[in-house]
Amino acid sequence: MLIYTKIADLRGFLKEIKSLNQSVGFVPTMGALHNGHISLIEASKKACNITICCIFVNPTQFNDKADLERYPRMPEKDAEFLKNAGCHALFMPTVSEVYPNTTTENFDFDFLDKTLEGKHRPGHFNGVAQVVKRLFEIVEPTKAFFGEKDFQQVMIVKALVKQMGSEIEIISCPILREADGLAMSSRNALLTKNEREIAGLVPKIMNAAKKLIHENGIAEAKLFIQKEVAKISIMKLDYFEVCNAENLKTVTDVNSTKTAIALIAIYVGKIRLIDNLPIN
Repeated sequence: MLIYTKIADLRGFLKEIKSLNQSVGFVPTMGALHNGHISLIEASKKACNITICCIFVNPTQFNDKADLERYPRMPEKDAEFLKNAGCHALFMPTVSEVYPNTTTENFDFDFLDKTLEGKHRPGHFNGVAQVVKRLFEIVEPTKAFFGEKDFQQVMIVKALVKQMGSEIEIISCPILREADGLAMSSRNALLTKNEREIAGLVPKIMNAAKKLIHENGIAEAKLFIQKEVAKISIMKLDYFEVCNAENLKTVTDVNSTKTAIALIAIYVGKIRLIDNLPIN
């Protein structure tokens, strides 16, 4: 596996690849890789000739400085993980390499960046759009692969590609889960043993809420989630909403849309976790 830290060197490699008319799959990550990330690498390898992964902890998408500072970083372990997965190239730039100038670009995704994560983490999706646009301009991939755990982010990236007038195809890949159902996440590594056990309750209450939605309606399910979270002192609910999966508009009746999805953000200790579950 080739490793690049400079844009010029990566572009030299890409120029050679594209001169051979080979397709390029791109998996942008913030590192602390797990099997969920590897599933994206595998999807890219199946769909494209060459797979490139980027590891870059993007400062512009963190609205909490403490969250940025504690975000897990393990570059050597990640590189070995990717090498064993058969990734062809890894791009690990510095902040100054990605942002040589002050980043001031602002994006507007209408309602999409103002609800759920956008509402609870002001500026987050503008930072996501800044870095994704920058990386897409650097790599110019044929396809880019993102995990569905960050459901809203995938929708933002698809909207960004339209705004860019780009032909990059965005591929969303299913959530991978741990044995107890917890969605795989880099943030899971920050949980203490006790917190990790409690975090395993998140998918369980989500599934119970899904059942309640169909039996007693969304309002009852939301009340159930609130009560269950309140039982555990180190858990704090940020939001639980049921939305139209096509536009993230909140729905009050699951039968009002063919594609409803439940989305949750919850703190376990200081660690904020997100998850989602299709309802119909």
